[in-house]
Amino acid sequence: MWEVHMAERPILFSAPMVRALMASTKTQTRRVCKPAQAAALSHVVEVPDPAERGQVYNGSTFGDEEGEAQFACPYGGRGDRLWVRETFGRPWHHAQPRFFYRATDDEKVGWHPDFDGWTPSIHMPRAACRLVLEVTEVRVERLQDISRGDAMAEGCPFQNMAQGPDPRQWYAELWDQINGAGSWAANPWVWAVSFKAVPSPAEEQRNG
Repeated sequence: MWEVHMAERPILFSAPMVRALMASTKTQTRRVCKPAQAAALSHVVEVPDPAERGQVYNGSTFGDEEGEAQFACPYGGRGDRLWVRETFGRPWHHAQPRFFYRATDDEKVGWHPDFDGWTPSIHMPRAACRLVLEVTEVRVERLQDISRGDAMAEGCPFQNMAQGPDPRQWYAELWDQINGAGSWAANPWVWAVSFKAVPSPAEEQRNG
């Protein structure tokens, strides 16, 4: 009988994207698929379940049709969890609140006597995490293949189409801001990861 192995991994998000996660307007993220880029693949397909590993297939392994290239998604597959790393801070004396978050607390810390400055998201410990995501789908696709609906799911702030630019245009500009000028035009292979929010351990403690 196959076993289900749920893994948990960290993932970095910027302050605007953290706010979109909290507003439930962001349910997808795209990150460059480095193995597909390095292999210069012209097409990418899902690899069937490697049953000999004794794990239930979760749609996280991809490669080319010839079987010469094969790689697993670094963000996991369906059912795996991602804990969000974001820019944070903490009081000198660990008073309440235990942590500050730049995405939501930037204005509060100016008057806090014990604030010790912001720490980059890459250094956030698991104990400071307040957002946990469960992966619902993983795809590999060309960046520019993103649909209008998927661009909206990336956290587009213009949820009413009449109030802003085309969602794909917004996302193209966001991608270039994050990854550098010309990175949208390069049209790389990307991991397209869909997810849903789940209670973090801190939330479960408060509600339990």
